[in-house]
Amino acid sequence: MKGTSLIVSIVLAVAVLVLYILHFTGGNTILDVSGDSPVSERTDGLKIAYIKSDSLIMNYDYAEVLHDEFMKKQEAFTQEYGSKRQTFEREAAEFQQKLQRGGFLTEQRAIQERDRLVGREQEIVKLDQDLSTRLAEMQAANNQMIIDSLLNYLKIFNAGKNYDFILNAGDVLIGPESDNITSQVLQAMNARYQASQTKK
Repeated sequence: MKGTSLIVSIVLAVAVLVLYILHFTGGNTILDVSGDSPVSERTDGLKIAYIKSDSLIMNYDYAEVLHDEFMKKQEAFTQEYGSKRQTFEREAAEFQQKLQRGGFLTEQRAIQERDRLVGREQEIVKLDQDLSTRLAEMQAANNQMIIDSLLNYLKIFNAGKNYDFILNAGDVLIGPESDNITSQVLQAMNARYQASQTKK
């Protein structure tokens, strides 16, 4: 809870700073000479644009492919865990019935079977933890690949546009829609991804 309030305080401080700068530097909107879209040209010469990264990620073909692969892995892991868990529960129920019927020749044999089942249960708990860890690592790796792809493309994109800042719209409380380059970047990134897939 304390960490959340710190994050909120930082975000608000950044937002207030951005609003202060935008308010006191004024702004004139002009049309980009390339004709692509209007951009805001600040009197101090700063060119600022922003991207709605959540929209971009939701519609980015590469992110969809990574998500589909993740879901398939998750389903396979769930099936593997579920199958082993069912087998264990069946064996445990059989052990309990056999114990109640007096189906073990000796008490020692019953103890051995109980210990074996306890060991199997521990293996299943460990499997669950291992699979959860692997899924979390895969999700983190996917997120990093998407971020890397976006940042790499933005460097190329910005080489021709010369923006001073390209912000994440999550941190922009208010701004002209003309500074929103999400659609341009998304179309170009999807085209770039599709071109890389046809080369394979």
